[in-house]
Amino acid sequence: MTKEQERDELHRTIWQIANNLRGSVDGWDFKSYVLGMLFYRFISENLTSYLNREEQRTGHTEFDYAKLSDEDAEFGRADTIKEKGFFILPSELFVNVREKAKSDENLNETLSRIFKNIENSAKGTDSEDDLKGLFDDIDVNSNKLGATVQRRNELLVKILNSIGDLKLGDYQDNTIDTFGDAYEFLMTMYASNAGKSGGEFFTPQEVSELLAEITVVGKKQVNKVYDPACGSGSLLLKFAKVLGKENVRQGFFGQEVNITTYNLCRINMFLHDINYEKFDIAHGDTLIDPKHWDDEPFDCIVSNPPYSIKWEGDANPLLINDPRFSPAGVLAPKSKADLAFTMHMLSWLSTSGTAAIVEFPGVLYRGGAEQKIRKYLIDNNYIDTVIQLPPDLFFGTSIATCIIVLKKSKKDNATLFIDASAEFVRGGNKNKLSDDNRKRILNAFIDRKDEDHFTRLVPNSEIAENDYNIAISSYVELEDTTEEIDIKKLNIEIAEIVKRQQQLREAIDAIVVDLER
Repeated sequence: MTKEQERDELHRTIWQIANNLRGSVDGWDFKSYVLGMLFYRFISENLTSYLNREEQRTGHTEFDYAKLSDEDAEFGRADTIKEKGFFILPSELFVNVREKAKSDENLNETLSRIFKNIENSAKGTDSEDDLKGLFDDIDVNSNKLGATVQRRNELLVKILNSIGDLKLGDYQDNTIDTFGDAYEFLMTMYASNAGKSGGEFFTPQEVSELLAEITVVGKKQVNKVYDPACGSGSLLLKFAKVLGKENVRQGFFGQEVNITTYNLCRINMFLHDINYEKFDIAHGDTLIDPKHWDDEPFDCIVSNPPYSIKWEGDANPLLINDPRFSPAGVLAPKSKADLAFTMHMLSWLSTSGTAAIVEFPGVLYRGGAEQKIRKYLIDNNYIDTVIQLPPDLFFGTSIATCIIVLKKSKKDNATLFIDASAEFVRGGNKNKLSDDNRKRILNAFIDRKDEDHFTRLVPNSEIAENDYNIAISSYVELEDTTEEIDIKKLNIEIAEIVKRQQQLREAIDAIVVDLER
């Protein structure tokens, strides 16, 4: 099945589930039920597959964990939790609950108990924080599902069956990010109606892939990857696709301030078969209360932080002494935290590492404190590349964003500018980076050479002379697409048109005279 066929199949299924629940559950809440049940199905199948494989390896070729009794399964609980971070009894696996769902008059209570049991299985273990609260958004007893228990259970059966019918195949073999794609599609369906900004939750997969590829150029493996505003984790997880999860040796690190997306990110890690000991996702405000002091520096940093949000800035006198922000001698404005995130990432970047950050375009040219921060970055040769992206890539905004690439160890004292504003294809109601678009941008980043109307390598001294303005349009000349016109030929054509008009008028006048007679 091709990437587009997989995506279409997924969208059709989700749309069908939405139709089944239309008028019953608010779309924004419905999103949580779909993603939650998708997660429940995945970890059930993932655990079953893992245990079956281990048993079959020892010669038990007919072993099927889903058919084992709960009593027998209990003997392996401790080892399973140690290896996978959680435990599910055979009777509580998605496939077995779905099979009995229609006849289970207490289905809502059954699911509620199972979700608690999965979470509680990690209590007191190293994986406790990774499992805690993962099912909080799936309230199976909510009146939103129906006024009566019977009505709620009827809808829960529909959701279980619809998710169960979804053709996921072997998750690792899918060419699309199934969970990420389901999340993006649900955002597109519901976020605008719910007054939400989907762009802050999800970075398009093609952009995520480009960011990951930029940071691993020349590397086949890295120690640690990090995103200080990780959302649902789509950026971090692109490293598993680009390098292979085994080649991110010490794991995936991130922080997220929004509790819903913090939960989604941890779910997403499990859905991508990233084991609990290989990820550390924290909840909180990265700028004020960063959680990974003991884990920095990082080899690869990727991020799409929220655009121009407010933060404490100089209202907090302690921040100017923070080692992340103090080198620039000034804090990002209270009304625009963009470059505060940038300084944070630079501070936690390893000497040989690369950071690729999606930025609001205003950071490239705004004055005041932001200009002073750009001066610090340019004078110290930390900005490697600035890439202008096409408009209308991100859900919730049509703004043409950009990418700033940071490095601490550069071979030249210059900044590469890439104007990729025309590198897109139209897909549905949004622009998208095609594989060819992405490869052209990446190759330009690697080659670091001038190309008319596309790239230019600019000495930092020239940027300093231009008041540290790093807007791409200041350095890469737009291609002149105006058509050259032959004025003499045009005048002859106009004269012919005027002559023909006069002939038509005379013919019409003659017809009118005949009619009047």
